[in-house]
Amino acid sequence: MKFIYQTWWKVLAVIVVFYTLIAGMLLDVPHLPIVHETIRNTYFHVPMWIAMFTVFTISVIYSIKYLNTGKEEYDLIAVECANTGIFFFVLGLITGMLWAKYTWGEFWSNDPKQNSAAIAFLLYCAYSVLRNSIDEEQKRAKISAIYNIFAFPVMIVLIMVLPRMTDSLHPGNGGNPAFGKLDLDNRMRMVLYPAFIAWSFMAIWIASVRYRIRLIEYKKNEN
Repeated sequence: MKFIYQTWWKVLAVIVVFYTLIAGMLLDVPHLPIVHETIRNTYFHVPMWIAMFTVFTISVIYSIKYLNTGKEEYDLIAVECANTGIFFFVLGLITGMLWAKYTWGEFWSNDPKQNSAAIAFLLYCAYSVLRNSIDEEQKRAKISAIYNIFAFPVMIVLIMVLPRMTDSLHPGNGGNPAFGKLDLDNRMRMVLYPAFIAWSFMAIWIASVRYRIRLIEYKKNEN
């Protein structure tokens, strides 16, 4: 918990995000057919998913902690990490749709991974609807925690497992290899890997701010 109040990682996140934005636009990239310069979207699209997975993982951990301890603070962390994850989920979908438009010819082509991602997104939207539909605090916290714990592995299966079992235009699925050593060269790794860390930190930062606001509201309501 003390980690969220420290400054160093927030400064690091801002610096590295700006580095990845500038380097992602200016540094050379491999010249590949079909994707051409749109390969630069790798620096933005993929880190959104990594950030999403990061805060969703934290959310599940604190849902489990809440069920074990009953501490309201853990429930607040879980829900705000889930809300932040949904935000980055939207960014991942938008950047993916833009990329699809320029490489596949349309924003939504009913590709298996696109459809699975849409189902997973609705799964987490249902989490928010479920939570807001229950008035009693402890009941709301317990039911949403249980739902959250089961939703996470389902989301992993939908995004990471099922698309690999069928043909897909998306790299890394259905025999269509992801960017490997012939595509993702060291120049891109110098930008992409720091982007993973920076955007994950940004997601944690956003979630921590939302949590602190929610905690203040919760304590006011108690008084």
